[in-house]
Amino acid sequence: MIEFHLSVDALGKTRFAYSPLAEVASSLRLLGEGRHGYVMMPWFRDVRGPLQSLDFDLLQALAPPGRWAPEFLFAWSYNPAIGIEQQLDAMSRLPGEQIRDDLRGTWRDGTVPPNLDELLDDEKALPGRVSDLIFDYWQVAIAPYWQRIRRVLDDDVAYRGAKAFTHGIFSMFTDLHPEITLVDRVLKIDKPHHRDASYRGTEITLLPSVFTWPNLTIGHEAPDQFSLTYAARGVGRVWEGLPSTANPMGDLDSLIGRTRSAILRRLDVPMTTTQLARDLHQSPGTVSEHLTVLRGNGLLISWRAGRGVLYRHTPLASSLMAASEAQGASGQTSARA
Repeated sequence: MIEFHLSVDALGKTRFAYSPLAEVASSLRLLGEGRHGYVMMPWFRDVRGPLQSLDFDLLQALAPPGRWAPEFLFAWSYNPAIGIEQQLDAMSRLPGEQIRDDLRGTWRDGTVPPNLDELLDDEKALPGRVSDLIFDYWQVAIAPYWQRIRRVLDDDVAYRGAKAFTHGIFSMFTDLHPEITLVDRVLKIDKPHHRDASYRGTEITLLPSVFTWPNLTIGHEAPDQFSLTYAARGVGRVWEGLPSTANPMGDLDSLIGRTRSAILRRLDVPMTTTQLARDLHQSPGTVSEHLTVLRGNGLLISWRAGRGVLYRHTPLASSLMAASEAQGASGQTSARA
């Protein structure tokens, strides 16, 4: 059991952070586990073909599953605009010795694979080689879905910020992860493979993630600084609407139209008219007309956020989509019978 005693000073320094690079590392660890589950299966089906063009064995050696993870791949920033290019540029400037030792430590429970061992031999070229490998993987496996992922991360931060505003700052931790419980002012983490420890006055950085699901990753940046990378709310719906998913919801397309059906599928997380227009390759004016119709029929809600207006589908829309999916699955079964 790990315990964090949440003092007022520590809570005052606790913030949310972002890390595209950590999503890369977490996705590689997830792929290495060999079980993707229903939540990640649509993404896996989409990327497994393109991944064959990469040196995937070496990539997985950089971030294998298990209790140890390379810290340099879990770098993060408080800047919400941080991009993978900035993070890789910073990583390429790290001493090769640091990256080498970090990767060898990741494999402390086993033998370093020969392909990784060969890479580690050249410390001078190591940061650049690792950066190139990761960027190639990013382009294939993460970049096409980054807008979807980022919307879910932003939604999670907004949700927890609203909870803190309404119910107090301690409420941010109450549903963070099944391994986490909050008792009085003590954050208890029932984490396998970690020794019992108790920390006081510790600053905690919270990093919502998609690919960390269903795990919780603990980072120890300094004696009084920890990071918790946890699965963001809505992870199960990130991949909805991908062309490769099993059910295209054709019946819903017929009922309300293809564009309106596509809008509903995307609005499991809040989006603006401009974001939807970009995703659907439609003009903002056209999308706005569809939004008006859907909202008028009780399928959307909207609210102002800063200078923009966010839209999200309602429980009625969820029920409509679920019924369409069930009908589609039934039709596929009948066709095979």
